[in-house]
Amino acid sequence: MDPRMPKELFGDEPEEWSREEVALDSATYGTRNCPCQMSLLPQKSSLEPPVLERVNSRVESLDNLSMDNFWLEVENIKQSTEAEQEECSLAEVKTPEEGEAEAAWLQDAGLSDLIGDNAADNGNIVLLSTLTKTQAAAVQRRLDTYSRSRRKKNKQPVRDVRDIFGVMNSGEVVAETEESGTTRSQHSLGSSGNTRKSGARGLQDFSDMVRSSGKEEIFNTDVAYSEQAAILLKGSPLPESRRIKEENTLTKFKLRKGRLGVTRIGDLSPQDMKKIPTLALIELTALCDVLGVELKRNKAIKLKATENRLFGVPINTLLENDRKLIPNAKVPLILHALLSCLEKKGLDTEGILRVSGSQTRIKNLQQKLESDFYSGLFRWEEVHQNDISGLLKRFIRELPTPLLMAEYLPAFAAVQNIPDLKQRLQALNLLILILPEPNRSTLKALLEFLSKVVAREKKNKMNLWNVSMVIAPNLFMHKALPSKVPEGKEKQLAEGAANVVRMMIHYQDLLWTVSSFLVAQVRKMNESSSRRYQFYDKRIKNLLRKIHTDKDKTEKNEAEPSKIVKVQTSLFLKDSMEVHLNNGTKAADVLRQFQKRLSQNNWNIVNTVHLLKCNGSVESMNLLLYEVGGNIGEHCLDPDTYLLDLYHVNPHAEWIIKQNPSFPWMI
Repeated sequence: MDPRMPKELFGDEPEEWSREEVALDSATYGTRNCPCQMSLLPQKSSLEPPVLERVNSRVESLDNLSMDNFWLEVENIKQSTEAEQEECSLAEVKTPEEGEAEAAWLQDAGLSDLIGDNAADNGNIVLLSTLTKTQAAAVQRRLDTYSRSRRKKNKQPVRDVRDIFGVMNSGEVVAETEESGTTRSQHSLGSSGNTRKSGARGLQDFSDMVRSSGKEEIFNTDVAYSEQAAILLKGSPLPESRRIKEENTLTKFKLRKGRLGVTRIGDLSPQDMKKIPTLALIELTALCDVLGVELKRNKAIKLKATENRLFGVPINTLLENDRKLIPNAKVPLILHALLSCLEKKGLDTEGILRVSGSQTRIKNLQQKLESDFYSGLFRWEEVHQNDISGLLKRFIRELPTPLLMAEYLPAFAAVQNIPDLKQRLQALNLLILILPEPNRSTLKALLEFLSKVVAREKKNKMNLWNVSMVIAPNLFMHKALPSKVPEGKEKQLAEGAANVVRMMIHYQDLLWTVSSFLVAQVRKMNESSSRRYQFYDKRIKNLLRKIHTDKDKTEKNEAEPSKIVKVQTSLFLKDSMEVHLNNGTKAADVLRQFQKRLSQNNWNIVNTVHLLKCNGSVESMNLLLYEVGGNIGEHCLDPDTYLLDLYHVNPHAEWIIKQNPSFPWMI
């Protein structure tokens, strides 16, 4: 098969492109030997003719420059690295030896002790006791594979998985959700199949919602994504027509708020957030197992350290230096400066991001930034916006490790292989939670800027698909990961990568949440750790007995129709504030009550003015209600949280009103 791509796929070059880009003739576009590998898009050739015709019409209606944008960006990346004689490519999935991938997975999942010769139960059982049925099955599969590989290599045998999971092998399920204000445990014990009604109710509610769903798609985070997928598999398969429609349209999703509200990334304490990546990795693996999607993993890579201060420097190193100037910096200052400059004078520029400016000028500007950025001598106002956009893309792709992490680039790419759009977003949500915090914050800053670019589409001529096509090579390509593109798959690979970027840009508000079922698992881990259970029974009977006892106590607390609690307000008032809770009391109501009390006490009027915006509404207050202690470290509450339900879930917590850290004092 001739690997050359027909020029008809791209159309004519736009007049506004730079001289260097126009110089890339159709022969360059045709020879797609750029080493790139991404997860393949679903094959469309097997579709029925009517569906295929509809797909073709949609594809033809897309901007015919989009594919050209992708390959022009690839060529620009290659040109920018020719002087360094380094080859840029898309991430390659290196096939590890049998058992090696499983060992790395168990390490990342916080379960490495299970494969040691002298494994300790205590820490692992706390984690394992929170897992759902599908999550436990995912862990067990990796242990099985690792055990087989060890036996083949004639090494000392690892522990039998039955010693770890015990009765889980015969049907035990521990499923945690935070639905209707209650932490629920679901157990199917022995062969009797007796299921705790409270845990089953969450899954049944989701099943009913699926059957009765209307035009608006509901994004449910109360039930584990893998459990939702298992329920869907029991019903009818996804229609092919819906799958194709979702590839070319962006469905509107509504995040389902439970009684405990929505938890967003940043609402949990650092201690609790440290538990989230391991839980998210286990859940992602379980979801992919249920869907039959292979979840590959690269080996961690890191380029040789440079002597630069900005470009080619690890994000953690940049932040360490930046925090000497700005203690709470979450995004590298150089990235913040590049994005801010583009926002000021580049959002309305036609072809912004697509037209990167002269590579020679960009290289010279990079050298000036290295020497003058921290001294404040760099003159941003003299730099053309297209050169700044080139610097932005260069900064991203020259990171020593990819922004999306080398280990998980194949997983990000594999998202496109999931047929259902909602399940793709579930997988992306988990992948974002797995990322280290500096990478996640940097990615969010980038995506927020890209959203602003798309919002000015009428002026800059850069729609969502065009922006995604340009940014995808910079996120998925890395010079430390050489690979080659399968012949004839160039267009599919480009579309697949761009579609993942498109979803991250468009659904970023949805993706930057911590699912309720994960928060519930964190609560359970904290409860188990604080009580210091002695897990010597490998079938965890003692654990199950204790969970049942605690569940009975919780259900008794739920019978209370009202409760009087104290809210700590020491930052503003000497005495705590008593609040009467009923089934309808929300966090926003407490903040309103506190506002009223401030007014009655004639509290410093200057401070009060700065606590409120001009309209004076509670939604505008620079105050937040936090849940502290008990089975959580610190949790910033959604204003729509029903507090009596939260009290039942965590009766030993303190509630504290604090100032929003995003709004410093202005006195």
